[in-house]
Amino acid sequence: MTTKKPTVLITGALTGIGRATALAFAAEGYQVVVSGRRKQAGEELADELRLAGTESEFVLADVTDEAQVQNLIKKTLTRFGRIDVAVNNAGTEGELGPVTGQTIANYRATFDTNVLGVLLSMKYQLSAMQSQGSGSIINLSSIAGQIGMAGASVYVASKHAVEGLTKTAALEVASLGIRVNAVAPGPVDTPMLDRFTGGNAEARAGMLAMMPAKRSAEPEEIAQTIVFLGSNKARYITGQSIAVDGGYTAQ
Repeated sequence: MTTKKPTVLITGALTGIGRATALAFAAEGYQVVVSGRRKQAGEELADELRLAGTESEFVLADVTDEAQVQNLIKKTLTRFGRIDVAVNNAGTEGELGPVTGQTIANYRATFDTNVLGVLLSMKYQLSAMQSQGSGSIINLSSIAGQIGMAGASVYVASKHAVEGLTKTAALEVASLGIRVNAVAPGPVDTPMLDRFTGGNAEARAGMLAMMPAKRSAEPEEIAQTIVFLGSNKARYITGQSIAVDGGYTAQ
């Protein structure tokens, strides 16, 4: 089924930034495809989006599995006919700790989700966008993709890789009417922030005290930046990583 309303596809859409992004695009009149690994939560989110007045579909997919990613793109195109915006949000912080404590298993699990997942997603998203001659991809990076962070070596390395993939893909498709950018949040009030600080209120307060804005971001604040990058208002922005970090990386 084809339609004139724009369509957005969001991976890792079931919680935190992904969920806020789905709701934000719905509010802008987009048709929304949400994807994740938990069927019940995904169906509930799709139902919530429909009740809010938008066409929505949930597709179960693990971004580390190429066949599932391919199926996700195929189902999106079958349902809505095109992909105007793709948001690659699926990610994990992995196991935190010093370099000397890192394991091959943690490296592989973190890179499979954060890097391979983005690579596979863009592979099929870009193919669809090239066929239609337009599109915008937003990859979720982090300030950890721009700076070092003691105790998070594998996560930091994975997000640096996402930034490299973003720049390279952007250069490959810039002349084709397709844009590829990244959003790099600082601390956001999500379950991942709780895991980063070990559920410790003192550690959380200490982290936020280092932020010039003296607070964490709300998921909706990150979502609004993503919506902007997906829109025609950002049509000359590509290959960039936009830090949404309360001023942290300006120091």
